Amino acid sequence: MRLGVLDVGSNTVHLLVVDAHPGARPLPAHSHKAELRLAELLDADGAIGSDGIDRLIGVVADALQAAEDKGCENVLPFATSAVREATNADEVLARVAAETGVRLAVLTGDEEARLTFLAVRRWFGWSAGRLLVLDIGGGSLEIAYGMDEEPDAAASLPLGAGRLTAGWLPGDPPDTNDVRALRRHVRAQIAHVVGDFSRLGRPDHVVATSKTFKQLARLAGAARSAEGLYVQRALSRAALADWVSRLAGMPTAERAELPGVSAGRAGQLVAGALVAEAAMDLFDVDELEICPWALREGVILRRLDHLPAERPALGQLPPA
Repeated sequence: MRLGVLDVGSNTVHLLVVDAHPGARPLPAHSHKAELRLAELLDADGAIGSDGIDRLIGVVADALQAAEDKGCENVLPFATSAVREATNADEVLARVAAETGVRLAVLTGDEEARLTFLAVRRWFGWSAGRLLVLDIGGGSLEIAYGMDEEPDAAASLPLGAGRLTAGWLPGDPPDTNDVRALRRHVRAQIAHVVGDFSRLGRPDHVVATSKTFKQLARLAGAARSAEGLYVQRALSRAALADWVSRLAGMPTAERAELPGVSAGRAGQLVAGALVAEAAMDLFDVDELEICPWALREGVILRRLDHLPAERPALGQLPPA
């Protein structure tokens, strides 16, 4: 079947269309995205304003049209931290449903971490052993650890690159004191949960997902996305540490000209790099590998797991 997954994230609204059936890997067929940056549209009271809701409705309607054009049999719509934590989330969801017919499922932070972990486990397989998975979004940082497809520990922290940039780094380039204050804040937040994971033992494989980690890995010398999904991409703590101070000293326009950095994410890259560096330091990770699959693929895989597989009974041959 052809499935669409509609991800209303803190930075983008992204429709991913895949051809999939139970027992097979989803094959990407089409991608449609719009940068909305909901995490940066929250007002002083933490609400998404009427203009932001109108823009969200328009983007969701466009994504639905794209799904129809591409022949999707089903669309799985969900929202993450920006909608989840908006003080007027009920109003936002009601208006989106009334004007587009889409009922967004709002994922909890724990669900985000667990579904991302599922996608990473399926990508790397059982031979990867104990996995530690890190995912920096626009609104939150997800961490998960485990041996199986369900993690043994999962956490979601309000340390997304968009959220932190809007709240802590108003300058362009950011003020040195602001960067220092954000660094302290990020490390204190992550330190609160490190013990919950460390008691489970050292991971065999550390993996990161998300645009932030992909861009940082590219800066550190990883292969371009054009070279394909199956090229191994890694990020070392030493290379990341070198880039953090360099990025903090650049204005957004200069960061946007760096290899692999998109103009839409360049403004958030300092905050994202501080979170990535803190996570690698506090979890004592020298190097991690980048996984091309993340939350959207996890949602698709979970959906496929609940579909009946069409297969012959044992001892019977399929029809000719």
